[in-house]
Amino acid sequence: MHSEAEVAKVGDLIKDIQFAMLTTRTADGTLHSRPMATQQKEFDGTLWFLTGERTHKTDEIAQSPEVNLAYANPEDQAYVSVSGRAVVLDDREKARELWNPFYRAWFPGGVDDPDLRVLRVDVTAAEYWDSPSSTLVHLIGFAKAVATGERYQAGKGEHGTI
Repeated sequence: MHSEAEVAKVGDLIKDIQFAMLTTRTADGTLHSRPMATQQKEFDGTLWFLTGERTHKTDEIAQSPEVNLAYANPEDQAYVSVSGRAVVLDDREKARELWNPFYRAWFPGGVDDPDLRVLRVDVTAAEYWDSPSSTLVHLIGFAKAVATGERYQAGKGEHGTI
């Protein structure tokens, strides 16, 4: 079981990232990624998304529920890779909780659209890279390494596996 501090760290890193890349496995074993809108909910070890019932991702998850979500926030030098088990649910109550008018572009029928489904990812592991230095500090260090021929040393940051 993950500690509350570990879960909070992951939640803090991903809370302001609008999109994640969801990777699933196709029937022939090929990895397939696509962007998914991050839900503005407090992370508690489970991630939630809205999706369509008739999509490749729902078929792929039915065949192989192990997924990965990659979050990137280059402005803050924060990166998170999350692994977990996904399931697609026909849960109208949860869909209402997650609904945002933005989704009407994909679900013209609104929260009652017959194609609307909820994607739940129960996180089993996460890895993160978090650097407090600004992008400018990293660029200066990178430029210095190129100019001097020395290996680039990233600023002091935090890397962890949960």
